[in-house]
Amino acid sequence: MDSKIINWGIIGAGKIAAKFATDLNTVSNSKFYAIASRNLEKAKNFGKEFNADITYGSYDELVLDDNIDAIYIATPHSFHKAHTVLCLNHKKPVLCEKPFAMNLQEVEEMIQLSKENNTLLMEAMWTVFLPHFQFVIDLLEQKHFGNILKLEADFGFHPIYNETSRVFDKSVGGGSLLDIGIYPIIAALSALGQPNSIEANAEFFASGADSKCDIIFNYNSAKAYLKSTLLEETNTEAIFYCEHGSIKINGRFHEPSTVILTDNYGNTELKTFNYKTIGYSYEIEHFNHLIRTNKKESDIMSFEKSKQLISTLDKVRKLIGLEYF
Repeated sequence: MDSKIINWGIIGAGKIAAKFATDLNTVSNSKFYAIASRNLEKAKNFGKEFNADITYGSYDELVLDDNIDAIYIATPHSFHKAHTVLCLNHKKPVLCEKPFAMNLQEVEEMIQLSKENNTLLMEAMWTVFLPHFQFVIDLLEQKHFGNILKLEADFGFHPIYNETSRVFDKSVGGGSLLDIGIYPIIAALSALGQPNSIEANAEFFASGADSKCDIIFNYNSAKAYLKSTLLEETNTEAIFYCEHGSIKINGRFHEPSTVILTDNYGNTELKTFNYKTIGYSYEIEHFNHLIRTNKKESDIMSFEKSKQLISTLDKVRKLIGLEYF
């Protein structure tokens, strides 16, 4: 069954799509079959660079192609729901880039349509599929160093401000929270679950998009201090402080990285994971397996996990007074 070749189509020809296509070409029994962009010339250039068989100048043409087994959506955040709906209505399995959509209502509508059409749908939260991240979550669940007392996770970089850039355009979901704050948040949710309460404050660009967001998740016996910023480079680490030691995912924690284990006596151990791809290959392999086994929902990035993630993002947005529409 694993020998069945999965023909992939990609909607959107930006930077994330390029990383995905690079890794897609490393996954056995997968084929980068088609690329679609609203700009046909851009699609042709992308297809040539990453060896796609077919190029399309519209998304509608791509979803009508009967040879496509799976579609990866890599358009700006605000288009995720519409493009997911387009694919699901044509019974095409969808791997949709994070954030799944702009709010919980949109995500619930997407999930409902997936169920109605009996068609596979998954949020492309690639971090949760990475071996180092799964290793750390397993250690925490096993209480390797006892209970978690504190989590510190950050993600920050400093792009040149440009209101025409997707990163700074609030109308398409730009800003630090949805773009990069989602990574510290998924680390906290994966390790500690949903918090009892949330504290948050933010700063904003002239465009209205959030430039930085500081968040605290409060649990019964732990706190998570989370940070996203487009104003400075940060270490982009995730450090889990436990009763008998700490587990640190080195920067950049959300992508292929290394892990340092330190006990309370100061003994350290470095864990490496021999990554050979950018890291998107792991979610691709998982999604391929779901298709081959006729599954309609992931057991790793489940609908419930996606709903928890977007509802948490919604709560943070409300706390900082951020509205996209």
